[in-house]
Amino acid sequence: MLSPERIERLRGQIDAARRRIDTVRSHAGRVATAAGTAAATAGLFTPEVFGESLLATAAATGAGLVLLPTGRSEGHQRATSVVMYLTPGVSLTGVLIAERIVSGLHWGEALAVALWSVGTWWLRPARAARHMLVPPLPPLPKQTGDLVPEQPVYAHPAAQWWAERAAVEGGAAPATVLEDIERTGENAMKAVIRAAVPGEPVPDISVRRLSALMDVPQDLITLGPVPGRGASVQLLTVGTAEGAKDARTVWATRIAPLAMPGATITDIQFGRMTTAVDMNKEIDA
Repeated sequence: MLSPERIERLRGQIDAARRRIDTVRSHAGRVATAAGTAAATAGLFTPEVFGESLLATAAATGAGLVLLPTGRSEGHQRATSVVMYLTPGVSLTGVLIAERIVSGLHWGEALAVALWSVGTWWLRPARAARHMLVPPLPPLPKQTGDLVPEQPVYAHPAAQWWAERAAVEGGAAPATVLEDIERTGENAMKAVIRAAVPGEPVPDISVRRLSALMDVPQDLITLGPVPGRGASVQLLTVGTAEGAKDARTVWATRIAPLAMPGATITDIQFGRMTTAVDMNKEIDA
C-alpha cells in the first residue's frame, strides 16, 4: 500500500508528464498552422500542389479528431468541441479549393490566406476544443527575485522577542540573534548574542537600553565574552542564577571580572561581627 507521501509524489510526476505532453501538443499545433499557411501561400502561385496540400490537411485533421478525447463528454459539449476542432482543417480546405477554382492570382485569395493564418494562430480553436474536454492544469507558480522571504521560525519565545524588539534596526542590539537560551533561575536566564552577519563582531550593546527594553534593573544584566569564542558572540546573563547566591559564585561572576580579574576565593570564614574585621578571606590572585 502506497504511503501518502509516495502518492503525492506520484501525482506530481503525473502532472509534470501531462504538462510536458500539453506543451508538445501546443508546439505541434503551431507547426501545423505554419504548414497550412505555407501550403495555402504556395497554392496562390502553384496550382500543382493542390492535391498534396488537400491530402495533408485531411490527414492531419482526421488524425487529430481520432485522438480527441470526445468520450469524456456527451451532448452539446461533445458536438461543440468536434466542430471547433474541425474548423481550422475545414476552413483551410475551403481556401485551397477556392485557389483551385479561381484562375490566376486574386487579392481575395491572398486575403483569405491571411485571415486563416492570423485567425488560426491567434484563436487556436483546436487547442480550445481539447481544453474544453480536458481542462489544462494550472500553471506552476513563477519564482522571482521579488518574492518576500519567509520569516524564520524561532524555537524559543525569547529569541523571537529579541528579533522583533531588540535586533531591529535602531533597536538595542541591531543585527544580532539570540541563541543557546537557558533558564538559570526563577527570574534568571543566560543566552548567547550572535552577530547576524558571519564574521562581524557583536555591535556595542547598551545595558541601559536593554534594561529599559526588558524592564529589568541594570545591575541584573551582564554582557561579557563567551569563553573560548571570538567577538562575534557575547554572553548575556539576566537576573541571579540559583547557583550564584553563594559567596564564591558571586565573587567569580560579579566581582572578580571587574575588580580583580583572575582572582579566586579559596577559603571563607564567618564569625560574629564583634570586631572591625570578623570575617577573614584568603584570596589567591
